[in-house]
Amino acid sequence: MTILARSEILDEVAAKRICITPFDAEMVGPASVDLHLADVFRVFRYRRTNLAVNRETDFKEATRGIRVKPDDYLLLKPGETVLGMTRERIELPEDICGWLEGRSRFARLGLLVHISASFMQPGLANHQVLEMSNFGPIPLEVYPGIPICQFIFERTAGKGTYEGRFRSQTPESFLSDD
Repeated sequence: MTILARSEILDEVAAKRICITPFDAEMVGPASVDLHLADVFRVFRYRRTNLAVNRETDFKEATRGIRVKPDDYLLLKPGETVLGMTRERIELPEDICGWLEGRSRFARLGLLVHISASFMQPGLANHQVLEMSNFGPIPLEVYPGIPICQFIFERTAGKGTYEGRFRSQTPESFLSDD
C-alpha cells in the first residue's frame, strides 16, 4: 500500500475519485489534507449506572449533542474527552483508504484529536468524528473552523467498500439523539 503525496491527492480530487466538500487546495500538504473542526460536538453526560460496551451500545446513550455559536469555543478541561466532527465531508473510492491524525501544533498543548479508531475504510462517504481529549494541565479553548486534524490517503491492494452504521454520518445526524 502507498501513501498519496500532494500531487496524487490533487490528481484524485481533480478526477473526482476523492471528494472533499468543501475543498480548498491550500489545505493539501506534502502527503495529507488538513480538515477543519465543525461547530457540532457531543459531550459526555454523567450517569449513575454502568453502560454496557457491546455490539448494541450507542455512543448517544452516554453523550448529548451541542452546537457552538459562531466566534465561540468549546472549553476542554484537563482529562476531559468530547466528540467533535470535521466540517469537511470525505468520499473515498473502493481502492483508497485513509488515516486521521492530529496536528503536532495542538498535540504539543496536550490536545489529542483522534485517540482511537483512526483508520478510515475505502468507500466511506461522511464527516469524520473526532475523539478529542485534553491530556495537558491547562484548559483549552477549542474553536470551530480551525484546521484540527489531517487525513492521510493510502491506496489499497484490491477493493472494498465500507457499509457500516456510520457510513453517511452528517453534522445533523451526529447532533440528533435518535
